[in-house]
Amino acid sequence: MHTIEEFIQLALKEDIGPGDITTDNLVAPGTPGRGRIVAKQPLVVAGLAVAEKVFKALEPQIVFEALCADGDRVAAGSTVVRVAGGLDTLLKGERTALNFLQRLSGIATQAREYVQTVSGSGVKLVDTRKTTPGWRVLEKYAVRVGGAHNHRMGLYDGVLIKDNHIAVAGGITAAVDKARRAISHLVKVEVEASTIAEVDEALAAGADIIMLDNMNLDQIRQSVKRIDKKALVEVSGGVTRDRLKELAATGVDLISIGALTHSAVAVDLSMRIELDAAP
Repeated sequence: MHTIEEFIQLALKEDIGPGDITTDNLVAPGTPGRGRIVAKQPLVVAGLAVAEKVFKALEPQIVFEALCADGDRVAAGSTVVRVAGGLDTLLKGERTALNFLQRLSGIATQAREYVQTVSGSGVKLVDTRKTTPGWRVLEKYAVRVGGAHNHRMGLYDGVLIKDNHIAVAGGITAAVDKARRAISHLVKVEVEASTIAEVDEALAAGADIIMLDNMNLDQIRQSVKRIDKKALVEVSGGVTRDRLKELAATGVDLISIGALTHSAVAVDLSMRIELDAAP
């Protein structure tokens, strides 16, 4: 997995390439400047440390002053960051820094809205692996900033037995048994179920979490009753914000939502450059 610093270098190389032919021909090296990153809509901020690293990758001595913290909700027109240093650095780093901030803040903003929808229900909203390739660590961080929770990070840190695994293993019971014999006792086993019969089999097999996949409300209620706290109950598939309250009311423990990452819209932030020297 790439470090954040390596990821930033890749993004800068993608944007600047061998050089910024506009800035390099218009701005004399050493010209001081400063800028403000401004929210153009109400949003939840996420990714400030990443944006700072973008500018400092270009100029280590740059002054980056965050006027809020990740997780803060800010109003339209608010100045989120002040940054001062070489004017060429500000111009070269602007788009890359904003790309990170806009995408991550967009995820955090949407996650906060989803979480508020089920406030007081006790249900946890969790993300999925439906993330932008390469961005997973960052996008899952933004989900947490918004107040939701992470499911597994990848295929390596949690057992989730889905329909294709069940088919390959020869059934739920066989799949759970094979997994249990191979993994540490510290690792939990989750099983996907799409019918009541599969719920019963997963429960009998000793699953720690049972994921109810694309079930209707009646099936979900029946499943919750049958499981009766013997395992955690997760709902997945076709989850939209307008369904959250009714799903939470069924008594499930977790609702997994791919849209937390794959359908989040980047928020609107802009950078305004000032030509006077840094204080």
